[in-house]
Amino acid sequence: MAHVLVIGAGVGGLATALLAARHGHTAELFERDTRAPGTALDRDFFGWRRPTVPQAVQPHVLLGAARTVLRDELPDVYAEMLALGARERHELDWFEVRPPTLPGDEDLVMLQARRIVLESALTTALRAEAGVVVRYGEPVTGLTTLPGPTEALEVHVTGVATEAGSYEGDLVVDAGGRRGGVERRLAEAGCRPPVVERHRTGLAYFCRWYRLPEGTDEGPRRPWAVTGGAFAGCAVFPADNRVFAVTLFVHTSDATRSALRDPAVFERAARAFPPGAAWLARGAEPLSDVRATASLDNRWSALVDERGPVVTGLVPVGDSITHTNPTLGQGTSLALWAARRVARTVHRDPGSARFAVGHHDWAVRTLKPWFDFQVVADAAIGERFATRAGRTGTAREVAALFDCALEDPAVMRARARVRHLAEPPERAYADPEIKARVARWLAARPDYVPHEAGPDRAAWEKLTAGPERGAQPAAPPVPEAPAVPEAPPVPAAGPSTSARS
Repeated sequence: MAHVLVIGAGVGGLATALLAARHGHTAELFERDTRAPGTALDRDFFGWRRPTVPQAVQPHVLLGAARTVLRDELPDVYAEMLALGARERHELDWFEVRPPTLPGDEDLVMLQARRIVLESALTTALRAEAGVVVRYGEPVTGLTTLPGPTEALEVHVTGVATEAGSYEGDLVVDAGGRRGGVERRLAEAGCRPPVVERHRTGLAYFCRWYRLPEGTDEGPRRPWAVTGGAFAGCAVFPADNRVFAVTLFVHTSDATRSALRDPAVFERAARAFPPGAAWLARGAEPLSDVRATASLDNRWSALVDERGPVVTGLVPVGDSITHTNPTLGQGTSLALWAARRVARTVHRDPGSARFAVGHHDWAVRTLKPWFDFQVVADAAIGERFATRAGRTGTAREVAALFDCALEDPAVMRARARVRHLAEPPERAYADPEIKARVARWLAARPDYVPHEAGPDRAAWEKLTAGPERGAQPAAPPVPEAPAVPEAPPVPAAGPSTSARS
C-alpha cells in the first residue's frame, strides 16, 4: 500500500486521491481554497469566487472517454452526477431515428454538466472514503527533497511542506495545473527544468450562461452545436438542470472582440449564428454576465529529458502535464486518464526512476497524440480567423467529411469516435469504407463549397458596433456565496485509446 500526496483539489486532484483510495492506497489532498464544492450548484457555480481556477466558470464537456472512466471506476460518482442533473446525450441521436447499434457505440455518449457537478460528486465520494484526508486552506508551499542517487538525477521528492508542517509520502502528484507553482519549487530544489512545448492559440472566448424555462429541459436537436465562419464562431454547451452556455470565439487580434463583453452586443451576435439563435429563441433566462477568457495556449510539460527524469518521487496529472485549449473539450478526459493510471501503478516502486520514466512514456503514448491533434486543429482555426480566409484546399476535404457525417450514420460514427477519444483520426478517417462514403458524397456534389454559417464581416461589424436602444440589459449580478464553514477533513504514435497502464 502506498501513501499518495496530491497537490490541488481540482478535477484531476480529486480523481487521483479517490481512485488511489479505491485501489487500496491512502491519500492526502492539499488545496489552497478554504472550502469544498457543495450541492448548491447555482450558488457555488455563479457565486464562488475562484481566481486560481478561472476555467471553473467556463463551459465543460465530458466526452465518452471521461464518462467511461467514471462509469467503470467510479460508478457512485457517475450516479451522483446524474442525480444532480447531469444529462447523457448520444452522438447518434443527431438522426431522427438512431442507427442500429454497433460495438463501441456505448462509448459515444457525452455527459452534459457544469464542472461544479463533477467536482461536487467527487467531493461527496471522498467524504465517505476512509483512506483519504483533504486539507482545505493548506496550500503546498514547498517540496521536501533528498539528493538524487546519480549525477543525472539531482533531486528526489519525499513529500510536501505547508505552513502547518511537512508531510511525507511515497509519491507526490502534481495536480495543481499551470498556476500551481510546482515547476518553480522544483527549480528551487535544484532540478533541471521540465521540457515544455507551447503553442499559442490566438483565440478569445466569450461565454454567457442561460436557463431554459421550466418544462423545456431538452434543447433543440439541431442545428449543430458549433458553427463558424472565416473570422468568428459560436458554440452551445448544454449542461445540467436546463442550464446551457453560449460561447462566441474570435481571434485575439480582432478589434471587435472587446464589444462582446456587453451583454446586449453578445446576445445580438450570438443570435446571428444558427446554434445561438435556436437556443436563445426558447425564452432562455440569462444567469450571468459575459465571461471572457483569452491568452490560452496548448502546453505540454515533461519531467523527463534526454538525460532521463529530472526528478523522482513526483509525477504530474491534468493540466500539469498537458493543458489543451477547450475547442475539442479534451481536458477532463485526459486528466481522468492520468489519475487512473497513477492509481493503477503507484504500487510499483513509486519513488524510482523507472516509475518516473514509465509515467512519462505512458503519457507520451496516450496523451501526447491528442495534444498534437488539438494543436493542429487550433492552428487551422487560428489561421482562418486571423486571415479571414475561409476554408480552402485540404480544409474542403475535412469540411466535406464533417458535412457528410450529418447525413451518413457511418461517417458520423467515425467522427464521433474521434471526438470522444475512442479512436485516433489517422485511423478512423483512413478507414476505406469511410473514405469511399465521403468520396461518393463529394462526387454527388461537384460544386460543393464548405458552408460557413453566421454573419459576413460587414454584418458582424454592424452587430458589434454597440448596444441598440432597447437591447436586453445585463443580467443582475449573482451575489457572492454566503460564508460557508470550512469543510471538515475527509476521513483518514497513435494514442492508446484504452488508456490502460
